[in-house]
Amino acid sequence: MTPMQQAYDVYEDRCPTRLVLDRLADKWAVLILDRLQDGPVRFNHIRRDIKGISQKVLAQTLRKLERNGLISRTIFPTVPVTVEYALTPLGSTLTDTVSALAHWAEKNMDAIFVAQRAYDEAHPG
Repeated sequence: MTPMQQAYDVYEDRCPTRLVLDRLADKWAVLILDRLQDGPVRFNHIRRDIKGISQKVLAQTLRKLERNGLISRTIFPTVPVTVEYALTPLGSTLTDTVSALAHWAEKNMDAIFVAQRAYDEAHPG
């Protein structure tokens, strides 16, 4: 290990990796990262594509992802100003993982509903 490298352990309560996992475990972050995997997208296009996300939450999530080096923000001097977001090389390393997680939920919802019903019947009230 070089002097700049540290050993990180996600199971330790003070490990900074926990903050990164907290950011990535957010449903909006997963959806945004998945949406950006095909290339740069404008702010309003992301907002239209991800149903239910508010402008405020989208802006906050994009800032957090940018701060963590996962996405880049490009401003174009148009009227009105155009802002475009894209995955960084670091963010691109998450593409397969994020996509698998997001689409795993789609593929397994019926099984999850069955499990929930079975649990609820076995554990009433």
